[in-house]
Amino acid sequence: MKILLTNDDGIYAEGLCALYEVLSLEHQVYIVAPESERSAVGHAITIEQPLRVTKVRRGKYFCGYAINGTPADCVKLAIYELVGSVDLVISGINRGANVGINLLYSGTVSAATEAKILGYPSIAVSIDAYKDIDYCFAANFIGVFVKYIFSLPLDLPFCLNINIPHINPHKIKGIKFVRQSTAKLKEIFDRRIDLHDRIYYWQGAEEHTEKDLDTDVIALKEGYITITPIHFDLTNYSSLNKLKQIKNKLVIEF
Repeated sequence: MKILLTNDDGIYAEGLCALYEVLSLEHQVYIVAPESERSAVGHAITIEQPLRVTKVRRGKYFCGYAINGTPADCVKLAIYELVGSVDLVISGINRGANVGINLLYSGTVSAATEAKILGYPSIAVSIDAYKDIDYCFAANFIGVFVKYIFSLPLDLPFCLNINIPHINPHKIKGIKFVRQSTAKLKEIFDRRIDLHDRIYYWQGAEEHTEKDLDTDVIALKEGYITITPIHFDLTNYSSLNKLKQIKNKLVIEF
């Protein structure tokens, strides 16, 4: 397969290197990724400055393209200018889980959804850890998973959000296909004062309030690899259908 790799942790991220090392053994793999970390930028694109491309080599691992833009920029530029059509786009392996409402903020997930928008099947991959990470199992799991992915009952182009627990592989309970949690996040802002007596804030740790067992948040906590099919259609169809029923009753005078 011809595979495009990208991420939001930057082209030098260990998770990206781990994926390349595994996938390049059997596939034609291209890397187009941000030149530095662009976490939590969501689906932002760059329109007020030029996108610059730098060819990067990192030891024995890879030679790829570093972009001074966002993850979504990387996918667009890769498809339209640098790489061309591919069979699959993979974004990750992200440092830290991407579950629940965080999907809306995630650059990793947005790169995958951008691929789907452009008509290419994609995967966003994250691992549930932030330090002392061993990417070996996660990378090898994806290496095996992609061999079977096109045999799954999925409409093309699909977009899958995958999260992998950072625990002993023997303790992983299996794979669960689950929905994205939409429960509210519990967040804090740490109020501080600088040397000039000006107030500023650090956005603090967040906590998921989800309790539904059939969600990505809970399944990941319980030790399952979670897989959630996602899409970019934000239409609220329930409300739309209700509004269509009253269209003849709504009168607004101008």
